[in-house]
Amino acid sequence: MTPNSYSFLFFFIAVFVVYYLPAVKKTPKAQNIWLLMANYVFYALADWRMLALLAGATVIFYILGNAIAKALDQDKEKRASVFTTLGVLTGVGVLLFFKYFDFFAQTIAQLLNAVGLSVSWTTLNIIVPIGVSFFTFKLIAYVIEIHRGKIPPADGLVSFAAYISFFPTILSGPIDTPNKFLPQLKNSRHLDYDLATDGCRQFLWGMLIKMVVADKLAFVTDEAWSFMSYQSGSTLLILALLFPIQIYADFAGYSDMAIGVGKVLGFRVERNFNHPLLARNVAEYWRRWHMSLTNWITNYIFMPLNIRFRNIGKWGIALAVIINLVVIGLWHGANWTYALFGLYHGLLFLPLIFWGSFGKNKKIKPYELTIMRHKFTLPKFSDLMKMIATFCLVAVGHIIFRAPDIHSAFQFAENLCGNSLFTTPDIPIGIVTAFFIILIIAFEWICRNDEHPLQTMRRTLHNHRWLRILIY
Repeated sequence: MTPNSYSFLFFFIAVFVVYYLPAVKKTPKAQNIWLLMANYVFYALADWRMLALLAGATVIFYILGNAIAKALDQDKEKRASVFTTLGVLTGVGVLLFFKYFDFFAQTIAQLLNAVGLSVSWTTLNIIVPIGVSFFTFKLIAYVIEIHRGKIPPADGLVSFAAYISFFPTILSGPIDTPNKFLPQLKNSRHLDYDLATDGCRQFLWGMLIKMVVADKLAFVTDEAWSFMSYQSGSTLLILALLFPIQIYADFAGYSDMAIGVGKVLGFRVERNFNHPLLARNVAEYWRRWHMSLTNWITNYIFMPLNIRFRNIGKWGIALAVIINLVVIGLWHGANWTYALFGLYHGLLFLPLIFWGSFGKNKKIKPYELTIMRHKFTLPKFSDLMKMIATFCLVAVGHIIFRAPDIHSAFQFAENLCGNSLFTTPDIPIGIVTAFFIILIIAFEWICRNDEHPLQTMRRTLHNHRWLRILIY
């Protein structure tokens, strides 16, 4: 049940009506119970076979969270560390077993066969639970944050389960942190008109870029990859530059829809994208791209590694960053292309770590231009060149990300430099997508200080109601 489907619309209307009934919104507990029921119905409609896993993991981590807090209250740090380690290992174990067991089993078998050691075992054909990458990260973050003393245990199992299974985000993110989400469950949520209408606008924008840009570009890029050997180098170059737009529109579209639904229900969900097309280097790109994932990896993997490797200076930072990016790559799926994608981005950090501005986040200072008494703000030429260079480097990485295997990635690069037969993509689709790509890039710049473009439009056209309705 995707957010841009009629079934989701009917499901959400039913949830919304009951959620804001006077008898339900009177107490946070009643709202949380209804929200939890809605979450589990939503997950069951996606994959009912994994409901037991979701529920069981939730109960285990709720118990572990309480045990950690109790141990800390009794000044039993060692016991708290044991419970925290158990929670982390359990969460990682669930993720590794369901998502990566078959992948690693196949890899080991191939390696053994390659050195002449014949093996006959087969994979288990394990079913990957939908959303397992998202809810396991929430579970792990919960026990770590309690151990760090950043949050108290959840206010009851219902609240905790509602947080872990929150239906707008469980399938495609963002990854909400317990620090920000759990406190929102303590009070009743009343319909906030401004927040809800902004959520509707953000949902609408997410649906636009997902269905009109991402889905239409997918027709072009998928066909090109299917017949890669018959494409010219120039065509493959264009497609290589189009795919980062497609994947951004797809990921950001889903995130905007999820955040929008959350706002209508009275929640402020983690922001996931902050105009990554405006990034001027790869470090800035990852601070703007899939931020909930990047922040999670930074807090729970990079920072501990950075502390452990600090004795070897900048080489320690470089090693921590590379491990960080490889984990981010593999998080997207069980394929060596994702690991190579992460390694590629990790290597791009090296010049910034040793000679550049790693860790610095300088704001973009626009250049003001006046034309016929109208002021326009444009990026400085130096910033613009950096944005273009960063986009091209990202596009190379997305060739690896998109490829079904490493061989295909290198074949794409080889064909890109070749002179194969030229074919033209469907012209109507090309015109429509080109128009909206230009629109998205323009909005990235114009709306750089807002969460989404329709937020900027609402503020700019505050006194032009009918024009706003026409745009909607």
